[in-house]
Amino acid sequence: MFKLIVAQVDKTVFQGEVVQVTCPGAGGDITILSHHSALVTPLRFGELKIVDDKGTEMRIPITSGILEVGGNEATVIL
Repeated sequence: MFKLIVAQVDKTVFQGEVVQVTCPGAGGDITILSHHSALVTPLRFGELKIVDDKGTEMRIPITSGILEVGGNEATVIL
């Protein structure tokens, strides 16, 4: 598991420990798992698919953003 934060300028949309998150990257969808290598990439229109340790899926629609991964944490800025 790893820490995921999804935030807008004025609020936190999601914060917690997750098993994976799939994001609509500029070059195609990208799935982040625990201990993923460091990465910064722009995101395109689509949705984030978050899976917790119980297998529960949460979907968050986005129009664009930035994904940053490092130190067993991922941050999405919308």
